[in-house]
Amino acid sequence: MDNTIIAVLIVVVAVAAFAIAWILGRKAQGPAAGGRVDTDKLVEEAQKQAEIIRKEAQLKAKEEILAQRAKFESELEQRKVDVVRQENRLQQREESQGRKEDNLDKRDEKLNEVERKLQSRQSDLDKRHSILQKREQEIVSNLERISNMSAEEAKEELMANMVSEARHESAKMVREIDDEAKKSADKKAKEYISLAIQRYAGDYVAERTVSSVQLPNEEMKGRIIGREGRNIRAIEAATGIDLIVDDTPETVLLSGYNPVRREVARIALERLISDGRIHPARIEEVVNLAAKDVEKEIQEAGEQATFDVGVHGIHAELVTLIGRLKYRTSFAQNVLAHSIEVAFLCGVMAAELGLDVKKAKRAGLLHDIGKAVDHEVEGSHAIIGADLARKYREPQDIVHAIASHHDDQKQESILDVLVQSADALSAARPGARREMLESYVKRLEDLEKIANDFDGVGKSFAIQAGRELRIMVMSDKVDDDNAMLLSKDIARKVEQELSYPGQIKITVIRETRAVDYAK
Repeated sequence: MDNTIIAVLIVVVAVAAFAIAWILGRKAQGPAAGGRVDTDKLVEEAQKQAEIIRKEAQLKAKEEILAQRAKFESELEQRKVDVVRQENRLQQREESQGRKEDNLDKRDEKLNEVERKLQSRQSDLDKRHSILQKREQEIVSNLERISNMSAEEAKEELMANMVSEARHESAKMVREIDDEAKKSADKKAKEYISLAIQRYAGDYVAERTVSSVQLPNEEMKGRIIGREGRNIRAIEAATGIDLIVDDTPETVLLSGYNPVRREVARIALERLISDGRIHPARIEEVVNLAAKDVEKEIQEAGEQATFDVGVHGIHAELVTLIGRLKYRTSFAQNVLAHSIEVAFLCGVMAAELGLDVKKAKRAGLLHDIGKAVDHEVEGSHAIIGADLARKYREPQDIVHAIASHHDDQKQESILDVLVQSADALSAARPGARREMLESYVKRLEDLEKIANDFDGVGKSFAIQAGRELRIMVMSDKVDDDNAMLLSKDIARKVEQELSYPGQIKITVIRETRAVDYAK
């Protein structure tokens, strides 16, 4: 590199000298040819100048070379320092790696030692386990020999004892949970029910459908019968109701399963008696007029019921069916009045529970709608009513509340329970319904029979008009905890096998008597 720089400088100097000489030569040729002597001097001076320039260039080149050499040596020294540092770092890394390898070797030795100890302990445990198994077999054999029972028999007896103990503990827990729940639930339920009853002031006994017609005198019976019975046959044919004319003074009885037809017959007969013209043509005309009046009254009754309850948007056919309930009775309770009462009770209790009051009233008003046609369609009135509500596009929760209020379907919502509770409350309060003596006595007998079928029951008594069943149990067969379970079992069986309004209280009484004699 240094030689190349020197050669370049020499070439530069030669070119410069040549240029100077050429310039001087051109000047010499200008004035005259006689100046050759000056020309030689100029050439000589040019050569001297060129030599001076060459030397200066050499000096500068040497200085540049020295500077480059010094820079190179400085960089070389720095490189040497870096190499030394890297060598030191590598040496330190090698030493650290060596220490790590030593530590790993020590750990391997410790792990091997621990593994040898564990293997030794495992061997000892296996030996002890085999010894314990032999001892266990010997103990089981000795126990079986002493107790004259096999291991399976002992397990079964132990399981039976555990089941009995668990049942005993569960009965205690059930009793405690029931006590806690009753403290709050009974109080709230009584508040809601009492509030609902107080806020609804309905008649205790609803008006019954009239099934008899009073006559002004005994002679009217003959006119009703007519010549050879043609008038009475015309009335029966036009209304579908049987007329019973007997020895009852000044009274004609109307007999028929359809309450609407019976009402048409009653109105028509009263109008015929009042008019005095009784013959087949007149009978047919009056019956048609009475039927139209009854249909109009039915429609008005349905509309009035929806207005009183505050329920709107019900299909016109359902409104008509609601009006038909005015002429339908159940255990002497008017079904329309009962439905209105249930609607109000549902609304009051729904308000207390924070539910939709209008929806609750709607379900309560429609819950017995099936009774309007149950004498024409086979099946439970709850299912019939649900089908009618579904047909006329009532909401599904209303339909299900109607279907489940007598447990024909499983209850799924609070609305279902609410309708059933209000229905039972309206039917079970004093004076709301009347029952035939035979069915009443039969229900009492069935209650006592169900209780007597359970083990441990000594005596049972149906009291308070069948609203409570008191059961005396044998103390040596039924303890206090099992008495709680027995009351629940009897209640479930009563629910499954009997049909009754309201609810029946099941009371199980257990007492221990200690008797001795002083002699």
